[in-house]
Amino acid sequence: MPAAVNSTILPFTTQAYKDGKFVTVSDADLKGKWSVFFFYPADFTFVCPTELEDLADNYDAFQKLGVEIYSVSTDTHFSHKAWHDSSPAIGKIKYTMLGDPSGLITNNFGVMREGQGLADRGTFLVDPDGVIQFMEVTAEGIGRNAAELLRKVKAAQYVAAHPGEVCPAKWEEGEKTLAPSLELVGKI
Repeated sequence: MPAAVNSTILPFTTQAYKDGKFVTVSDADLKGKWSVFFFYPADFTFVCPTELEDLADNYDAFQKLGVEIYSVSTDTHFSHKAWHDSSPAIGKIKYTMLGDPSGLITNNFGVMREGQGLADRGTFLVDPDGVIQFMEVTAEGIGRNAAELLRKVKAAQYVAAHPGEVCPAKWEEGEKTLAPSLELVGKI
């Protein structure tokens, strides 16, 4: 069954590339932390490096919020290293690049392209309990925006910390929120 908002991520263990080293990452490493899973079709492609560079340029802002970024493709951790070493854009990456050659993680999140062995452009925010708080999947040619992802992370963290409040459209940190109630029905 594919991943859905409010569902718990499924167990996984995989090899990854981070900070010049190969590391093992599992679902257990996410416990107690906010995490973004950022799926993309393949290394050495076209839209993907622009998205991954955008995330790299905003990584410190995510880290300040206590959010770890995990980029995921069905390539190996060896391919991630080779791409990191050969591309100036990908060379900026400090976050973890998960290899998923078996497709387990990609299938667990429901973003595997049928018969292709490639991931769709899927973005998932996972809370400290391992529960998916939002997800977005875009078509092949549509690149994502790290600033908008950061805004959504802030909204999710705000709602988690303030039960009974919700963030309206285009909400930015520090702006008014809503407290759903009978009094608000039909007045917005």
